[in-house]
Amino acid sequence: MSKNILVTTSIAYVNGEPHVGFAMELIQADAYARWNRNRGNHVFFLTGTDEHGSKIFRTAQEQGLTAQELTDKNSQKFQNLAKILNISNDDFIRTTEKRHKKGAQQIWARINDHGDLVRKEFEGLYCVGCETFVTEKELVNGNCAHHLKPPEVVTEENIFFRLSQYSEKISALIESGTLKIQPDFRKNEILQLAKEGLKDVSFSRPRSTLPWGVDVPNDDTQVMYVWCDALSNYITAVGFGTNDQWKKYWEEGEVVHFIGKDILRFHAGIWPAMLLSAQLPIPTKICVHGFLTSEGHKMSKSLGNIIDPFQVVDAHGGNSDPLRFFLLSEVPFGRDADYSKKRFLEIYNAKLANGLGNLLSRVLTLSQKAGGVDCPAEAKNPQMKELLLNVSKKIDSHMQKCEFHHALSDIFEIIEFLNLDIDHKKPWISMKQDPTSANESIADWLLALVIVAQEIEPFLPETSKKMNAAITSGEPVVLFPRMNTN
Repeated sequence: MSKNILVTTSIAYVNGEPHVGFAMELIQADAYARWNRNRGNHVFFLTGTDEHGSKIFRTAQEQGLTAQELTDKNSQKFQNLAKILNISNDDFIRTTEKRHKKGAQQIWARINDHGDLVRKEFEGLYCVGCETFVTEKELVNGNCAHHLKPPEVVTEENIFFRLSQYSEKISALIESGTLKIQPDFRKNEILQLAKEGLKDVSFSRPRSTLPWGVDVPNDDTQVMYVWCDALSNYITAVGFGTNDQWKKYWEEGEVVHFIGKDILRFHAGIWPAMLLSAQLPIPTKICVHGFLTSEGHKMSKSLGNIIDPFQVVDAHGGNSDPLRFFLLSEVPFGRDADYSKKRFLEIYNAKLANGLGNLLSRVLTLSQKAGGVDCPAEAKNPQMKELLLNVSKKIDSHMQKCEFHHALSDIFEIIEFLNLDIDHKKPWISMKQDPTSANESIADWLLALVIVAQEIEPFLPETSKKMNAAITSGEPVVLFPRMNTN
């Protein structure tokens, strides 16, 4: 039975350029969305940009732009990224859109009506880079651990959300599996935080301090701080505040968020608490990925090791599949991993050029030499028959847990088997001695390629399309030209 599924990425903050870490999140969410569509589910896939906050306002001033001009320019870069990565998103939400502001204000009003918003004076340490208040114990030598700069001491009157009231409820939802966190070690991490007791969080800032944001309903002195604004995008984008489409996913279907490990506590703590307070359904699942380093180091301009996803795709003639393959096959979901150009090219040549690409060319060339072979409904080789029958179930088991690298390994098990089978059977010889047997083998290999093209589509959509076209025409193609590793 098909399901309605809302798949989302986090919304990218538009203060900087798109980087390969966010590209990885887009690709992971896209593979999950495509896999669900291929299994007959009704998927709405959402991504977008987070466009408010003091950092945006200050950066715009530094560049001589209005905040809206800066967000218009930078949001387009993230839309371009989704396009060049062949991302199948159904919508792109910008938090400066009217539909979003209206929905966020309605969520604010619901939370307020529930009695969970209180006004109080507050003094705290504020990291502009993180757009969040931090505690002394989160600092490293007095600096923000992420931005390596000391936070500002801020004293102001804000409106706070009573997050502390929801610690036990959130713990219970996570422990029962009502709110699934994947992988499991991330579930344990947020459970520990919730059991220690979640702290109330600032939901607004004075307009005099932060003039760029969503207006707080019925209070012209305050502007929404990040949480009620940014986190609400997941439901405002599908109609909350403007139409009833949101119920199709939030009430009748499933909601699956893809996020980075650094924002887990916001998505598994603040966000479900907001929804509970607003008397709205909570998400079904939160899938948490790790970070990418580059050449063994954290990416930084000074080291010159920042990976530009646009450049990587351009180096392959505009084909995003090589980058998609590396990020899905070489990065165990939830774990940190390293990107190196050497490893990228090794994987590309071994798996894509010499593996899949060579296999397609070999089988179609053999079929041509045999005068054209029809694709059967079922394989005759018992070992291959078993491989093909079980591959979908194995992939489904892994994809439920976002184990993209294992799912691709299952597909490449078939590819490796086929290449070895061709080497073993030597059809270029058996064509002359036993053409019937040779044709049966070629037919099996064609069927396997049809199934590989089908199963690989969520991961390598352009490759799947090219494979299907080549198999239909019977004409060999070069899927992946070998790359020079020097």
